[in-house]
Amino acid sequence: MLLDIIFSLDSVITAVGLSDHLFIMMAAVVIAVGVMMFAARPIGEFVDRHPSVKMLALSFLILVGFTLILESFDVHVPKGLSYFAMFFSIAGREPESVAQ
Repeated sequence: MLLDIIFSLDSVITAVGLSDHLFIMMAAVVIAVGVMMFAARPIGEFVDRHPSVKMLALSFLILVGFTLILESFDVHVPKGLSYFAMFFSIAGREPESVAQ
């Protein structure tokens, strides 16, 4: 259970990077911890069957990380741009997964 909480810290980074509202950040963290506690095994099995999901999740974290770094230097990155990049990544992966 402790590992689930530790591994859900990436959701904290994502929530901070994608939201300006404290309530939304807190809700995202609580939901992520709950999902990890109850669905860690099925999610792990899904990721093992579909290794490209690991790369997709890593790219999301890198995107959010760079956004946070840029904002620390007072370079504003519109949230819509990040959302579009994430949507485009998922939509671009969907035809690949249907073909398999």
